[in-house]
Amino acid sequence: MSNEIRQFRIDIPQQQLDDLRNRLDNARWPAPLPGDGWDTGVPTTWLRELVDYWRTGYDWRAAEAQLNTFPQFSTEINGQHIHFLHVRSAEPDAVPLLLTHGWPGSVVEFLDLIGPLTDPRAHGGDAADAFHVVIPSLPGFGFSGPVTESGWSTGRIAATWVELMTRLGYEKFGVQGGDIGAAVSPEVGRVAPERVIGVHVNGGAGSFPQLPLPEEEMATLTELERDRIRRIEAFMNEEFGYIAIQSTRPQTLAYGLVDSPVGQLAWIMDKFREWTHPRNVDPDKIIDRDRLLTNAMLYWLNGTAGSAAYVGYAQPVEWGAVQQNSGVPTGVLVFAHDVAIRRFDEQENTIVRWNDVDRGGHFAALEEPELLTTDIREFFRALR
Repeated sequence: MSNEIRQFRIDIPQQQLDDLRNRLDNARWPAPLPGDGWDTGVPTTWLRELVDYWRTGYDWRAAEAQLNTFPQFSTEINGQHIHFLHVRSAEPDAVPLLLTHGWPGSVVEFLDLIGPLTDPRAHGGDAADAFHVVIPSLPGFGFSGPVTESGWSTGRIAATWVELMTRLGYEKFGVQGGDIGAAVSPEVGRVAPERVIGVHVNGGAGSFPQLPLPEEEMATLTELERDRIRRIEAFMNEEFGYIAIQSTRPQTLAYGLVDSPVGQLAWIMDKFREWTHPRNVDPDKIIDRDRLLTNAMLYWLNGTAGSAAYVGYAQPVEWGAVQQNSGVPTGVLVFAHDVAIRRFDEQENTIVRWNDVDRGGHFAALEEPELLTTDIREFFRALR
């Protein structure tokens, strides 16, 4: 196995873009269901408008050029091609920070954080808070896809990230992530507790116990925590279907999503609408539609719907299983959409900072980049 790190530049052949345009022009649309609302899935009227913009207004070449302004690289670790952004700060005391995205996200999630984290002085911050940032695409996602082997648990991904940081020459470093990244980041601390100075997550750092909770335990929770339990239970009843499909039949699902850009976009947008905050606002009113489409493009152009589902949710950890506490200081930022509860996260993490906020959704780096940046800076300030 080669440890070589190679420069990487995105350069999508025009033929692929022409094929996408042709598929969008000739998409076969379903008839709207009664009411054409979000309760039955992505509304046809709304998606038609977004697809029309994708066809006539969105500029992939501009997005590609923006992505290529950041240094990108690739390497092979554990038999898997890994793509990553690596942006070093000019500040001499900058701390290495590994950022891990989730599903249905990508490295695109973090684009607005790179400048403030690497060059805080240029963004109203303190030079003492500077980071070198490393942003890998998860195995099976985007330009790290597809996967050719099974077994890509969060632990294996974490070990891969530790090897990546070793190859980059970083002995000590911090980690941050949301969604899958919030599961991988604490695992990095468990793989290399002597090297990880701190774990920061948005959304929650641990697993939940079996639900429903006993009445006597529910009675000990705060009203905020009880609301989060109720929303977890609603999720399990109303939204769990996508996990059931992705974790059991990802290949079957992939045929439709890899062949239809409209299908791929709808599958992703369903979650952006459900998980952004507030929930009753269309996602393109919360996150710039160009950014939404660029994120979807990384799935479409690489044909990674199946492998992203396979890696993202075919995990061996049982519901409610408590992981070993690494002892690494951990900070948790919980946005309004999120459902983390401190007492459960503390069963397997050393929580030293917990911040509940009354706004923002699941896609923190896209929805609230300034708040997330501030919390990251404040958490790591005492750990440098």
